[in-house]
Amino acid sequence: MYRKIMQFLENWKESAHRKPLILQGARQVGKTYCILEFGRAHYENVAYFNFETNPKLAETFAENISPDYLLPVLSHIAGQTIVREKTLIIFDEVQLCERALTALKYFCEDAPDYHIIAAGSLLGVAVNRTKFSFPVGKVDMKTLFPMDMEEFMLALGEDALVEQIKTCFQTDAPLPSALHDAAMLLYRQYLIVGGMPECVTQFAQTKDYVLVRHIQDTILTSYLNDMSKYNNLNEIKKTRLVYDNITVQLSKKNTRFQYKLIKKGGRASEFENAIEWLILSGIVSQVFKVEQVKKPLENYRDIDAFKIYVSDLGLLAAKKDLAADDVLYMVEELNDFKGGLTENYVNVQLLINGYRTFYWQSERGAEIDFVIQREGKLIPIEVKSADNTRAKSLKIYMDTFRPAYAIKLSSKNFGFEDGKKIVPLYAAFCI
Repeated sequence: MYRKIMQFLENWKESAHRKPLILQGARQVGKTYCILEFGRAHYENVAYFNFETNPKLAETFAENISPDYLLPVLSHIAGQTIVREKTLIIFDEVQLCERALTALKYFCEDAPDYHIIAAGSLLGVAVNRTKFSFPVGKVDMKTLFPMDMEEFMLALGEDALVEQIKTCFQTDAPLPSALHDAAMLLYRQYLIVGGMPECVTQFAQTKDYVLVRHIQDTILTSYLNDMSKYNNLNEIKKTRLVYDNITVQLSKKNTRFQYKLIKKGGRASEFENAIEWLILSGIVSQVFKVEQVKKPLENYRDIDAFKIYVSDLGLLAAKKDLAADDVLYMVEELNDFKGGLTENYVNVQLLINGYRTFYWQSERGAEIDFVIQREGKLIPIEVKSADNTRAKSLKIYMDTFRPAYAIKLSSKNFGFEDGKKIVPLYAAFCI
Protein backbone atom coordinates (compact mmCIF):
# COMPACT_ATOMS: atom_id res chain seq x y z
CA MET A 1 0.00 0.00 0.00
CA TYR A 2 1.16 3.50 -0.84
CA ARG A 3 1.99 5.69 2.16
CA LYS A 4 2.93 9.34 1.74
CA ILE A 5 5.63 9.04 4.40
CA MET A 6 7.81 7.14 1.92
CA GLN A 7 8.68 10.43 0.19
CA PHE A 8 9.71 11.93 3.54
CA LEU A 9 11.91 8.90 4.27
CA GLU A 10 13.60 9.15 0.87
CA ASN A 11 14.35 12.83 1.47
CA TRP A 12 15.69 11.98 4.94
CA LYS A 13 18.03 9.36 3.49
CA GLU A 14 19.48 11.78 0.94
CA SER A 15 19.73 14.79 3.26
CA ALA A 16 23.21 16.19 3.93
CA HIS A 17 21.96 17.12 7.41
CA ARG A 18 20.47 13.71 8.21
CA LYS A 19 20.34 12.68 11.88
CA PRO A 20 19.00 9.47 13.45
CA LEU A 21 15.22 9.53 12.89
CA ILE A 22 12.60 8.93 15.57
CA LEU A 23 9.29 7.83 14.02
CA GLN A 24 6.45 8.12 16.50
CA GLY A 25 2.73 7.54 16.29
CA ALA A 26 -0.12 5.60 17.86
CA ARG A 27 -0.02 1.82 17.92
CA GLN A 28 -0.98 0.05 14.66
CA VAL A 29 -0.62 3.06 12.33
CA GLY A 30 1.96 1.19 10.22
CA LYS A 31 5.33 2.43 11.52
CA THR A 32 7.11 -0.93 11.36
CA TYR A 33 5.67 -1.81 7.93
CA CYS A 34 6.71 1.55 6.43
CA ILE A 35 10.30 1.55 7.67
CA LEU A 36 10.87 -2.10 6.75
CA GLU A 37 9.50 -1.52 3.24
CA PHE A 38 11.61 1.61 2.93
CA GLY A 39 14.72 -0.26 4.13
CA ARG A 40 14.22 -3.14 1.68
CA ALA A 41 13.72 -0.75 -1.23
CA HIS A 42 16.57 1.70 -0.53
CA TYR A 43 19.33 -0.18 1.31
CA GLU A 44 21.47 -3.23 0.67
CA ASN A 45 20.35 -4.75 3.97
CA VAL A 46 18.25 -3.99 7.05
CA ALA A 47 19.34 -4.70 10.63
CA TYR A 48 16.08 -4.90 12.61
CA PHE A 49 15.95 -4.89 16.42
CA ASN A 50 12.70 -5.13 18.40
CA PHE A 51 12.88 -4.35 22.13
CA GLU A 52 9.47 -5.93 22.76
CA THR A 53 10.10 -9.33 21.18
CA ASN A 54 13.74 -9.45 22.31
CA PRO A 55 13.85 -8.04 25.86
CA LYS A 56 17.51 -9.11 26.28
CA LEU A 57 18.51 -6.47 23.73
CA ALA A 58 18.24 -3.84 26.45
CA GLU A 59 21.14 -5.50 28.31
CA THR A 60 23.46 -4.63 25.42
CA PHE A 61 22.62 -0.94 25.84
CA ALA A 62 22.91 -1.13 29.62
CA GLU A 63 26.61 -2.01 29.26
CA ASN A 64 27.73 0.71 26.86
CA ILE A 65 26.03 3.04 24.36
CA SER A 66 28.97 4.25 22.28
CA PRO A 67 28.68 3.35 18.56
CA ASP A 68 32.17 1.76 18.60
CA TYR A 69 30.95 -0.73 21.18
CA LEU A 70 27.39 -1.21 19.87
CA LEU A 71 27.96 -1.71 16.13
CA PRO A 72 29.94 -5.01 16.32
CA VAL A 73 27.53 -6.37 18.95
CA LEU A 74 24.45 -5.39 16.93
CA SER A 75 25.98 -6.91 13.78
CA HIS A 76 26.43 -10.17 15.68
CA ILE A 77 22.84 -10.12 17.04
CA ALA A 78 21.42 -9.34 13.57
CA GLY A 79 23.58 -12.00 11.93
CA GLN A 80 24.74 -9.57 9.25
CA THR A 81 27.34 -6.88 8.82
CA ILE A 82 26.19 -3.34 9.46
CA VAL A 83 27.79 -1.14 6.80
CA ARG A 84 27.76 2.65 6.93
CA GLU A 85 25.29 4.21 4.44
CA LYS A 86 24.36 0.77 3.05
CA THR A 87 22.56 -0.74 6.06
CA LEU A 88 19.40 0.66 7.64
CA ILE A 89 19.43 0.07 11.40
CA ILE A 90 15.94 -0.10 12.94
CA PHE A 91 15.20 0.08 16.68
CA ASP A 92 11.52 -0.89 17.09
CA GLU A 93 9.40 -0.40 20.25
CA VAL A 94 12.28 1.79 21.42
CA GLN A 95 10.18 3.24 24.26
CA LEU A 96 11.03 0.02 26.15
CA CYS A 97 14.75 0.86 26.21
CA GLU A 98 15.56 4.38 27.34
CA ARG A 99 19.31 3.83 26.86
CA ALA A 100 18.74 3.02 23.17
CA LEU A 101 17.08 6.41 22.71
CA THR A 102 19.98 8.12 24.49
CA ALA A 103 22.42 6.21 22.24
CA LEU A 104 21.01 8.07 19.22
CA LYS A 105 22.84 11.19 20.43
CA TYR A 106 26.19 9.41 20.14
CA PHE A 107 25.36 7.99 16.72
CA CYS A 108 24.60 11.55 15.60
CA GLU A 109 27.86 12.92 17.02
CA ASP A 110 30.33 10.05 16.53
CA ALA A 111 28.91 7.87 13.73
CA PRO A 112 26.76 10.09 11.47
CA ASP A 113 27.33 7.87 8.41
CA TYR A 114 25.18 5.11 9.93
CA HIS A 115 21.49 5.35 9.05
CA ILE A 116 19.20 4.69 12.03
CA ILE A 117 15.42 4.86 12.47
CA ALA A 118 13.93 4.35 15.93
CA ALA A 119 10.18 3.69 16.14
CA GLY A 120 7.83 3.57 19.09
CA SER A 121 4.12 3.80 19.79
CA LEU A 122 4.25 5.44 23.22
CA LEU A 123 7.36 7.54 22.86
CA GLY A 124 5.70 10.73 24.06
CA VAL A 125 4.56 8.93 27.19
CA ALA A 126 7.95 7.27 27.75
CA VAL A 127 9.91 10.50 27.32
CA ASN A 128 7.71 12.38 29.78
CA ARG A 129 7.56 9.54 32.27
CA THR A 130 11.24 8.87 32.75
CA LYS A 131 14.31 10.81 33.80
CA PHE A 132 16.77 9.74 31.14
CA SER A 133 18.61 12.02 28.73
CA PHE A 134 16.50 12.56 25.60
CA PRO A 135 18.71 13.37 22.58
CA VAL A 136 17.32 16.87 22.02
CA GLY A 137 18.71 18.42 18.83
CA LYS A 138 20.51 15.20 17.89
CA VAL A 139 17.60 13.48 16.14
CA ASP A 140 15.08 14.11 13.39
CA MET A 141 11.47 13.46 14.42
CA LYS A 142 8.38 12.52 12.42
CA THR A 143 4.88 11.44 13.43
CA LEU A 144 3.06 8.81 11.39
CA PHE A 145 -0.72 9.08 11.44
CA PRO A 146 -3.36 6.62 10.21
CA MET A 147 -3.96 6.62 6.44
CA ASP A 148 -5.77 9.69 5.16
CA MET A 149 -8.64 9.77 2.68
CA GLU A 150 -6.26 9.92 -0.30
CA GLU A 151 -4.26 6.88 0.83
CA PHE A 152 -7.55 5.04 1.51
CA MET A 153 -8.81 5.70 -2.03
CA LEU A 154 -5.47 4.68 -3.55
CA ALA A 155 -5.56 1.43 -1.55
CA LEU A 156 -8.94 0.73 -3.17
CA GLY A 157 -7.51 1.31 -6.66
CA GLU A 158 -9.12 4.71 -7.18
CA ASP A 159 -5.98 6.39 -8.56
CA ALA A 160 -7.74 8.13 -11.46
CA LEU A 161 -10.48 9.50 -9.19
CA VAL A 162 -7.87 10.89 -6.77
CA GLU A 163 -6.19 12.79 -9.62
CA GLN A 164 -9.52 14.24 -10.78
CA ILE A 165 -10.37 15.34 -7.22
CA LYS A 166 -6.99 17.11 -6.93
CA THR A 167 -7.58 18.90 -10.26
CA CYS A 168 -11.07 20.03 -9.24
CA PHE A 169 -9.73 21.29 -5.90
CA GLN A 170 -7.19 23.46 -7.73
CA THR A 171 -9.63 24.78 -10.33
CA ASP A 172 -12.85 24.94 -8.21
CA ALA A 173 -14.58 23.13 -11.10
CA PRO A 174 -17.29 20.61 -10.12
CA LEU A 175 -16.50 16.92 -10.38
CA PRO A 176 -18.87 15.06 -12.77
CA SER A 177 -21.91 14.14 -10.66
CA ALA A 178 -21.45 10.36 -11.03
CA LEU A 179 -17.86 10.65 -9.77
CA HIS A 180 -18.94 13.02 -6.99
CA ASP A 181 -21.48 10.44 -5.79
CA ALA A 182 -18.87 7.67 -5.98
CA ALA A 183 -16.40 9.76 -3.97
CA MET A 184 -19.05 10.56 -1.32
CA LEU A 185 -19.66 6.81 -0.93
CA LEU A 186 -15.91 6.27 -0.49
CA TYR A 187 -15.92 9.03 2.16
CA ARG A 188 -18.66 7.27 4.13
CA GLN A 189 -16.79 3.97 3.81
CA TYR A 190 -13.70 5.71 5.21
CA LEU A 191 -15.76 6.86 8.22
CA ILE A 192 -16.44 3.18 9.01
CA VAL A 193 -13.11 1.63 8.07
CA GLY A 194 -10.79 4.46 9.12
CA GLY A 195 -7.11 4.62 8.31
CA MET A 196 -5.50 1.81 10.29
CA PRO A 197 -3.52 -0.05 7.58
CA GLU A 198 -4.65 -3.52 8.66
CA CYS A 199 -8.30 -2.43 8.51
CA VAL A 200 -7.83 -0.79 5.09
CA THR A 201 -6.08 -3.89 3.73
CA GLN A 202 -8.85 -6.15 5.00
CA PHE A 203 -11.53 -3.90 3.50
CA ALA A 204 -9.71 -3.61 0.14
CA GLN A 205 -9.53 -7.41 -0.07
CA THR A 206 -12.95 -8.42 1.27
CA LYS A 207 -15.27 -5.34 1.54
CA ASP A 208 -16.44 -7.07 4.75
CA TYR A 209 -17.26 -4.55 7.50
CA VAL A 210 -17.62 -7.30 10.11
CA LEU A 211 -14.03 -8.47 9.63
CA VAL A 212 -12.85 -4.85 9.74
CA ARG A 213 -14.76 -4.27 13.01
CA HIS A 214 -13.07 -7.32 14.55
CA ILE A 215 -9.63 -5.80 13.81
CA GLN A 216 -10.77 -2.44 15.21
CA ASP A 217 -11.97 -4.05 18.43
CA THR A 218 -8.59 -5.77 18.79
CA ILE A 219 -6.77 -2.45 18.37
CA LEU A 220 -9.05 -0.78 20.94
CA THR A 221 -8.24 -3.58 23.38
CA SER A 222 -4.51 -3.03 22.83
CA TYR A 223 -5.01 0.69 23.59
CA LEU A 224 -6.73 -0.18 26.86
CA ASN A 225 -3.88 -2.55 27.72
CA ASP A 226 -1.36 0.23 27.05
CA MET A 227 -3.27 2.50 29.43
CA SER A 228 -2.61 -0.05 32.16
CA LYS A 229 0.92 -1.00 31.12
CA TYR A 230 2.45 2.43 30.54
CA ASN A 231 0.54 4.52 33.04
CA ASN A 232 0.69 5.67 36.62
CA LEU A 233 -1.49 3.38 38.76
CA ASN A 234 -3.62 6.31 39.99
CA GLU A 235 -4.24 7.49 36.43
CA ILE A 236 -5.36 4.24 34.75
CA LYS A 237 -9.03 4.54 35.66
CA LYS A 238 -9.14 8.28 34.88
CA THR A 239 -7.48 7.76 31.47
CA ARG A 240 -10.05 5.12 30.53
CA LEU A 241 -12.89 7.33 31.79
CA VAL A 242 -11.71 10.24 29.60
CA TYR A 243 -11.21 8.02 26.54
CA ASP A 244 -14.66 6.46 26.91
CA ASN A 245 -16.21 9.89 27.37
CA ILE A 246 -14.73 11.52 24.25
CA THR A 247 -17.24 9.79 21.98
CA VAL A 248 -20.06 10.99 24.25
CA GLN A 249 -18.85 14.59 24.03
CA LEU A 250 -18.69 14.41 20.23
CA SER A 251 -22.44 13.72 20.26
CA LYS A 252 -23.19 17.06 21.92
CA LYS A 253 -24.26 20.06 19.87
CA ASN A 254 -21.38 22.00 21.45
CA THR A 255 -18.39 19.68 21.12
CA ARG A 256 -16.21 21.73 23.50
CA PHE A 257 -14.76 19.34 26.07
CA GLN A 258 -16.47 19.48 29.47
CA TYR A 259 -14.99 17.82 32.56
CA LYS A 260 -18.40 17.65 34.25
CA LEU A 261 -19.56 15.24 31.53
CA ILE A 262 -16.87 12.72 32.54
CA LYS A 263 -18.30 12.60 36.04
CA LYS A 264 -20.44 14.86 38.19
CA GLY A 265 -18.28 17.61 39.67
CA GLY A 266 -15.30 16.64 37.48
CA ARG A 267 -12.50 19.21 37.36
CA ALA A 268 -9.45 19.93 35.20
CA SER A 269 -7.04 19.15 38.06
CA GLU A 270 -8.48 15.65 38.29
CA PHE A 271 -8.35 14.71 34.61
CA GLU A 272 -5.65 16.84 32.92
CA ASN A 273 -2.93 14.18 33.39
CA ALA A 274 -5.19 11.57 31.81
CA ILE A 275 -5.84 13.85 28.82
CA GLU A 276 -2.11 14.52 28.45
CA TRP A 277 -1.40 10.76 28.46
CA LEU A 278 -3.91 10.19 25.64
CA ILE A 279 -2.43 13.06 23.59
CA LEU A 280 1.18 11.90 24.11
CA SER A 281 0.26 8.35 23.10
CA GLY A 282 -1.16 9.63 19.80
CA ILE A 283 -4.63 8.25 20.51
CA VAL A 284 -6.32 11.67 20.60
CA SER A 285 -5.59 15.29 19.68
CA GLN A 286 -6.55 18.53 21.36
CA VAL A 287 -7.87 21.58 19.49
CA PHE A 288 -7.82 24.85 21.44
CA LYS A 289 -10.06 27.86 21.02
CA VAL A 290 -8.29 31.05 19.90
CA GLU A 291 -9.37 34.26 21.63
CA GLN A 292 -8.04 36.40 18.78
CA VAL A 293 -7.41 35.53 15.15
CA LYS A 294 -3.84 36.81 14.82
CA LYS A 295 -0.47 35.30 14.01
CA PRO A 296 0.85 33.21 15.61
CA LEU A 297 -2.43 31.51 16.55
CA GLU A 298 -0.62 29.53 19.26
CA ASN A 299 -0.14 32.77 21.25
CA TYR A 300 -3.88 33.42 21.48
CA ARG A 301 -5.16 30.01 22.52
CA ASP A 302 -7.46 29.68 25.52
CA ILE A 303 -5.99 26.81 27.55
CA ASP A 304 -9.31 26.23 29.32
CA ALA A 305 -11.40 25.88 26.15
CA PHE A 306 -10.67 22.97 23.85
CA LYS A 307 -12.12 20.04 21.92
CA ILE A 308 -10.75 16.51 21.83
CA TYR A 309 -10.88 14.34 18.72
CA VAL A 310 -9.73 10.74 18.29
CA SER A 311 -6.96 9.90 15.83
CA ASP A 312 -8.84 7.37 13.71
CA LEU A 313 -12.39 7.43 12.36
CA GLY A 314 -12.75 3.64 12.18
CA LEU A 315 -11.85 3.26 15.86
CA LEU A 316 -14.38 6.00 16.65
CA ALA A 317 -17.06 4.06 14.76
CA ALA A 318 -16.07 0.84 16.55
CA LYS A 319 -16.05 2.53 19.95
CA LYS A 320 -19.54 3.90 19.30
CA ASP A 321 -20.56 0.48 17.88
CA LEU A 322 -21.96 2.23 14.80
CA ALA A 323 -23.53 -0.11 12.26
CA ALA A 324 -21.95 0.17 8.82
CA ASP A 325 -25.29 0.68 7.05
CA ASP A 326 -26.26 3.49 9.44
CA VAL A 327 -23.15 5.44 8.45
CA LEU A 328 -23.38 4.57 4.73
CA TYR A 329 -26.94 5.92 4.60
CA MET A 330 -26.45 8.56 7.34
CA VAL A 331 -29.67 7.55 9.07
CA GLU A 332 -31.64 10.05 11.15
CA GLU A 333 -30.74 8.26 14.39
CA LEU A 334 -27.17 9.52 13.90
CA ASN A 335 -28.24 13.17 13.65
CA ASP A 336 -26.80 14.11 17.06
CA PHE A 337 -23.47 12.49 16.21
CA LYS A 338 -23.04 13.52 12.56
CA GLY A 339 -21.58 16.93 13.36
CA GLY A 340 -18.96 15.65 15.80
CA LEU A 341 -18.07 12.72 13.54
CA THR A 342 -17.57 15.01 10.53
CA GLU A 343 -15.51 17.52 12.54
CA ASN A 344 -13.34 14.65 13.78
CA TYR A 345 -12.79 13.46 10.21
CA VAL A 346 -11.71 16.91 9.02
CA ASN A 347 -9.36 17.36 11.99
CA VAL A 348 -7.65 14.05 11.17
CA GLN A 349 -7.08 15.09 7.54
CA LEU A 350 -5.69 18.49 8.59
CA LEU A 351 -3.34 16.99 11.18
CA ILE A 352 -1.97 14.49 8.66
CA ASN A 353 -1.22 17.43 6.36
CA GLY A 354 0.80 19.07 9.14
CA TYR A 355 -1.60 21.82 10.26
CA ARG A 356 -1.98 23.01 13.83
CA THR A 357 -5.76 23.29 14.21
CA PHE A 358 -7.71 25.79 16.36
CA TYR A 359 -11.33 26.88 16.57
CA TRP A 360 -12.92 30.30 17.10
CA GLN A 361 -16.03 31.45 18.94
CA SER A 362 -17.55 34.92 19.20
CA GLU A 363 -18.91 36.37 22.43
CA ARG A 364 -22.41 35.70 21.14
CA GLY A 365 -21.70 32.06 20.32
CA ALA A 366 -20.93 32.14 16.59
CA GLU A 367 -18.39 29.36 16.01
CA ILE A 368 -15.91 28.43 13.29
CA ASP A 369 -14.92 24.76 13.41
CA PHE A 370 -11.26 25.26 12.41
CA VAL A 371 -8.84 28.09 11.84
CA ILE A 372 -5.52 27.18 10.21
CA GLN A 373 -2.54 28.97 8.76
CA ARG A 374 -2.42 27.97 5.09
CA GLU A 375 0.21 29.36 2.72
CA GLY A 376 0.89 32.18 5.18
CA LYS A 377 -2.78 33.19 5.52
CA LEU A 378 -5.20 32.55 8.42
CA ILE A 379 -8.07 30.62 6.86
CA PRO A 380 -11.40 29.69 8.51
CA ILE A 381 -12.90 26.27 7.78
CA GLU A 382 -16.61 25.62 8.20
CA VAL A 383 -17.65 21.94 8.36
CA LYS A 384 -21.14 20.64 7.59
CA SER A 385 -22.12 16.97 7.60
CA ALA A 386 -24.65 17.45 4.77
CA ASP A 387 -25.19 19.95 1.93
CA ASN A 388 -27.05 22.48 4.07
CA THR A 389 -24.19 24.98 4.01
CA ARG A 390 -25.84 28.25 5.00
CA ALA A 391 -23.66 29.35 7.86
CA LYS A 392 -24.29 32.56 9.84
CA SER A 393 -21.14 31.96 11.89
CA LEU A 394 -18.94 32.04 8.81
CA LYS A 395 -20.50 35.33 7.64
CA ILE A 396 -19.86 36.88 11.07
CA TYR A 397 -16.25 35.66 10.99
CA MET A 398 -15.64 36.97 7.47
CA ASP A 399 -17.19 40.37 8.26
CA THR A 400 -15.04 40.62 11.39
CA PHE A 401 -11.65 39.37 10.17
CA ARG A 402 -11.79 39.75 6.36
CA PRO A 403 -9.83 36.56 5.52
CA ALA A 404 -8.39 36.13 2.00
CA TYR A 405 -11.04 33.41 1.55
CA ALA A 406 -12.84 30.77 3.58
CA ILE A 407 -13.21 27.02 3.07
CA LYS A 408 -16.62 25.35 3.37
CA LEU A 409 -16.58 21.56 3.64
CA SER A 410 -19.85 19.72 3.06
CA SER A 411 -21.41 17.16 0.74
CA LYS A 412 -21.73 19.83 -2.00
CA ASN A 413 -19.59 19.62 -5.15
CA PHE A 414 -16.58 21.88 -5.77
CA GLY A 415 -17.13 25.57 -6.43
CA PHE A 416 -16.25 29.12 -5.34
CA GLU A 417 -18.79 31.74 -4.27
CA ASP A 418 -18.75 34.92 -2.16
CA GLY A 419 -15.11 34.45 -1.14
CA LYS A 420 -15.76 30.87 -0.04
CA LYS A 421 -14.00 27.87 -1.53
CA ILE A 422 -16.58 25.05 -1.59
CA VAL A 423 -14.91 21.69 -1.01
CA PRO A 424 -16.65 18.30 -0.75
CA LEU A 425 -15.80 16.35 2.41
CA TYR A 426 -13.94 13.63 0.51
CA ALA A 427 -11.44 16.25 -0.71
CA ALA A 428 -10.35 17.49 2.75
CA PHE A 429 -6.98 15.81 2.14
CA CYS A 430 -6.28 18.41 -0.59
CA ILE A 431 -6.23 21.35 1.86
